[in-house]
Amino acid sequence: MNLFFRLLWISLFSKNRSKVHFMERCLTPFRVWPTDLDVLRHMNNGVYFSLQDLARVDFMVRCGAMDILNKNGWYPVVVAETLQFRKSLKPFEKFEIASHIISWDEKYYVLEHQFVRNNEVIAAGYIKARFLKKTGGQVSPSEINRLVGHSEASAKNPEHVSQWLSSVESHQQIWKKN
Repeated sequence: MNLFFRLLWISLFSKNRSKVHFMERCLTPFRVWPTDLDVLRHMNNGVYFSLQDLARVDFMVRCGAMDILNKNGWYPVVVAETLQFRKSLKPFEKFEIASHIISWDEKYYVLEHQFVRNNEVIAAGYIKARFLKKTGGQVSPSEINRLVGHSEASAKNPEHVSQWLSSVESHQQIWKKN
C-alpha cells in the first residue's frame, strides 16, 4: 500500500517539478520507509524494482511523454530487468533514482536506473521495455520519439548492456521452443 501513496504523490507533484528533456537524466527523490525493509532492516530487494517503476512514471511525466501516452491509449510494459547492488539502504535514508534512456531499436527502449545516495551509486538497474496500444498492437519507439520531439538516432549500447540484452534474447528463444 505504501507504493500506492508514493505513486499518488508522484502523479500529483511531478507536474510541478522541473521539466526534463526526453534524453536527459531524471532525478527522482525517495526515502527509505519502515515498510520498505526486510528482516535484516535494510531496503528489500523487491522494493528497488517497484521504486524503479515509480521513477519511470516521474520521468515520463516530467519529459511530457505521459500526456502523449494517455492521449493515444498507450502504456509501457517491462520485458526484462536486472539489478545489481553495491551497498544497502537503511531506514529513513534519502536517495535518488537517476533514470535515463540508453538506447532503442524498432521495438524496445533500454533504460538505466541508478540508486544514488550522497553522490554515490549504490545500485543500478537496466530495463528493456516496450509500449503497447490498449486497442492491441505495439507502438514503435520511433513514433514515441517523434511525438516528444526527439529526432536523433539511438546511441550505441555499452558492452555490458549489449551482453545483458543478448542473454535476455537467449532466454526468449528458449521459451519459444517450449
